[in-house]
Amino acid sequence: MKRMPISEVARYLLDGRLSQRGCLVAGQRTTLGQGAVALRFSSLLSGYFRAASTTVTPTAPSYGSATTPLRKLLKEEAKLAKKQGKTKSKADSQTVDGWELTVGLEIHAQLNTARKLFSPATTSFNEEPNSHVALFDVSMPGSQPLIQKEVLLPALRAALALNCDIQPVSRFDRKHYFWWDQPAGYQITQYYEPFAKNGHITLHARDGISAEDGEGVSVGIKQVQLEQDTAKTLTQVGNVHWLDFNRVGVPLIEIITEPDMHYPRTAAALVRKIQLLLNTVDTCVSGMETGGLRADVNVSVRKTDDPTRSLGTRTEIKNLGTIKAVEDAIIAERDRQIRELEAGGVVTGETRGWSLGSKETRRLRGKEGEVDYRYMPDPDIAPLVIGDDLVEHLRTSLAVLPDAEMDTLVDVFGLTAKDALSLIMLDSGARVQYFYQVLDGIDEKIKAEPSARSKRTQSDLKRYATLAANWVTHELGRLTTYKAGPFAAAELSFTADGECAQVPAADLSQLLYHLYRGRITGKVAKELLLSVYLEEMKGAVEEAIEANNLWFKEISEDEYCQLAEMAVEGEDKVLKEFVDYKKFPQGKLMYLVGKMMRMGPTERIDPATAEMVMRARVTSKTG
Repeated sequence: MKRMPISEVARYLLDGRLSQRGCLVAGQRTTLGQGAVALRFSSLLSGYFRAASTTVTPTAPSYGSATTPLRKLLKEEAKLAKKQGKTKSKADSQTVDGWELTVGLEIHAQLNTARKLFSPATTSFNEEPNSHVALFDVSMPGSQPLIQKEVLLPALRAALALNCDIQPVSRFDRKHYFWWDQPAGYQITQYYEPFAKNGHITLHARDGISAEDGEGVSVGIKQVQLEQDTAKTLTQVGNVHWLDFNRVGVPLIEIITEPDMHYPRTAAALVRKIQLLLNTVDTCVSGMETGGLRADVNVSVRKTDDPTRSLGTRTEIKNLGTIKAVEDAIIAERDRQIRELEAGGVVTGETRGWSLGSKETRRLRGKEGEVDYRYMPDPDIAPLVIGDDLVEHLRTSLAVLPDAEMDTLVDVFGLTAKDALSLIMLDSGARVQYFYQVLDGIDEKIKAEPSARSKRTQSDLKRYATLAANWVTHELGRLTTYKAGPFAAAELSFTADGECAQVPAADLSQLLYHLYRGRITGKVAKELLLSVYLEEMKGAVEEAIEANNLWFKEISEDEYCQLAEMAVEGEDKVLKEFVDYKKFPQGKLMYLVGKMMRMGPTERIDPATAEMVMRARVTSKTG
């Protein structure tokens, strides 16, 4: 059969006309009439957009004539959809009219310990497979579990950070299921009597919760339990799987929240905050990005027309490995359940999976319950007894928690919530310690000044604290990016107490002190930072400035005025913008300031002074 030209295909799709040639129609031209069953491409699109809309505009344009190009038709349909509000941003995806979402989380975190939970084998994650395996790890007959007491310390720190009540006596249970990564046929966990209960965590607006939650929301922590991890499965070619038993028995805590969340973004924010919290108290080996923390999400929906209606049937989405996956998977599963219920179906309790980039969750298996797992007390492990003195010691020695740190950085030092959070999260908390060291260095130099200016105020502190935070967060980070060119290194390395091997805190504080006092320019400061990074002048910042004559020699007031006159010359059109304005034309002012700085001597003009002089000049010229 001869291939149909694209033009004939287009006529059929867009106008329903069939070709006179070929095997479709013989001898005469056929047009699909009004009564014929014809699905046109344009009709399908229009019908889709109408179905997706809550309101239909009566005067909406009609598309579908044979002369309308397909590209234009699609563009017009997209415009119409946008005009009628069909497209949804992520912020719009937090709610669905007429429905309430309920979310609970189960977060699994690997503990920062040297030994496994029930064997003396060392924990290892990047070493030779099956090189750290005890007899009990692979369930050899006759081997017995022996709890490693030091494992309890990071678990207790996590529970205290989550405001939980520590139980004086807890017990271990067997959770039975059969899979190749579980050599015993059961997992040892704490289902009935966990070591910590009844906690809570407070999420604030700055944590990135949904706007619908307002300024904050409290999420209950039902329990925190100890349990052991499974083997690591290494998938090979040809449906072959290798097992690395180094991970078997690695100690985990499972954090189970109450179903207190109703928006996908809030659930994602909770996972992010718990990850930060566990890192702060030195509980977790690593974050989600390296597999040290995984989240399971329980999702259910119900209609909002009846407040007494019980919660809907929940499904569980397993093993979410990123913060983004948590939010996206909840949105996808919520929408799937709503579609099912609106179509007259029912939601069945089941376990579902999610892949990054997917639009839908997928069914894995039916939902197991307590009966399926056949929970029973483990007869080989004695009850775990935790003394009050140990709990109190850990409580009083707990690290400063993120909320308290954020309050200090924002309220005392004047940082934005975004910069404060970046400092806390970078380099496992070492970056914020580095910031404090740099800030202390600047503070000492200012206090040592003999002039009256050394009597700093809280406002002064916030100004140079903001400057230091910007450099510690952004300028320091640029040294390891493409912007540093061939000099870029892989990563900056920080010690636990906040010292940087590549850029010592003393050098950066010296550099920023002179920048803050206006003795060097920002450009010179960045060049000096790169020199310190390249080990060209460590410990000799001031000597380098002196030797290379890099001190800022500002032009005189008369020279500023002369430059301002030269810059406004011939700019009558721009100057008219400053007459009878409703809103001050700041952009035009900065255009003139930029022109003024280009005309002046390099590295001798202070931008703030130049702006002040130019503002006075245009005011006098247009007043």
